[in-house]
Amino acid sequence: MKPRYLRPALNLPQIFLYRDPVDFRKQAHGLAVLIEQDLGHNPFSGALYAFTNRHRNKIKCVMWEDNGFVLYYKGLAEEKFKWPKASDELVSLNGEQINWLLDGYDLSLMQGHKTLHYEALC
Repeated sequence: MKPRYLRPALNLPQIFLYRDPVDFRKQAHGLAVLIEQDLGHNPFSGALYAFTNRHRNKIKCVMWEDNGFVLYYKGLAEEKFKWPKASDELVSLNGEQINWLLDGYDLSLMQGHKTLHYEALC
């Protein structure tokens, strides 16, 4: 994979995916209001929150960093992001998973082989 320079760090401690689409006219402060009022989270905690638009072709990530909000935006030219279905549940990701999402992978399909447990060979 080629290097990415403006991406969320792999070691970010908390990353949340907001499942419902949001109005992308909202900037960092408008998204922070959603974090605080809709989710009941503290937008100043340093956690990264990822949002998408109705067409699923844009992502905005917002996080508080020391003295201000950082806003990351990516818009796709032709394709759509593979976003989990809307529900009341907030999805928690790690740094590797948010970068996979930004690369276009479907996180719901990213499952390893099932663990097998045997008692005997025959």
